[in-house]
Amino acid sequence: MVISRKASADIAEVILAGDAANPPTQGRRERRAAETRLKLFRCALQLFAERGFPNVTVEDITEAADVGKGTFFNYFETKDHVLGVMAEIQIGKVSRAAVVASQGKQSIQAVLHRLVLNLAEEPGRSPGLARAMISSFLASESVRAVIERNMAAGRKIVSEVVAAGQARGEIDPKLSKEKVAIQFMQSMMGTILLWSLRGEPALKSSVEDSFQHFWRSVAISTKKQAT
Repeated sequence: MVISRKASADIAEVILAGDAANPPTQGRRERRAAETRLKLFRCALQLFAERGFPNVTVEDITEAADVGKGTFFNYFETKDHVLGVMAEIQIGKVSRAAVVASQGKQSIQAVLHRLVLNLAEEPGRSPGLARAMISSFLASESVRAVIERNMAAGRKIVSEVVAAGQARGEIDPKLSKEKVAIQFMQSMMGTILLWSLRGEPALKSSVEDSFQHFWRSVAISTKKQAT
């Protein structure tokens, strides 16, 4: 399995950009370090998808990335923590969706629809990769803490996108924006979990179905908008 150019660009954009609230120093050394971390992550992801998470060692990852074994531990505590980087990527996608929503160039429905497709892109590479991600999140307390922190940040951002939808008359204003954000994320995570067990159809199809059900549950109907 080869990671697409678009996916690699998405990963690079998020990882190299760092935390939006704490912009990174734009020095050559820092940029090289970020690029090395990206390379290790990209190689690990590809190996996990090809061989299965349990069958990949840290040495396999460093050989694929053409770096010394010790270099791996400059960026990740364990193999499990490679998957923790996924949380950084996902929160970056959520943040970009919020920017689009705030600019008012698309409907909130379109913004959230694009968001769920982007969030499904990485785990959708293979059911095995999705299962590896889920099992890592459940088994490792430190990785779980990273995921929890990023998901909390993600829920907050999604709730603001929902608030924008309520202000524009797309989402029922009687609903709690925080609860809608939780429903959004539960729908997404549940879809990935069930798909990882079955593997068919493509994750994108399952996500499309789940999103349509979610949207119908929160949207203001056309009739209500007309009255």
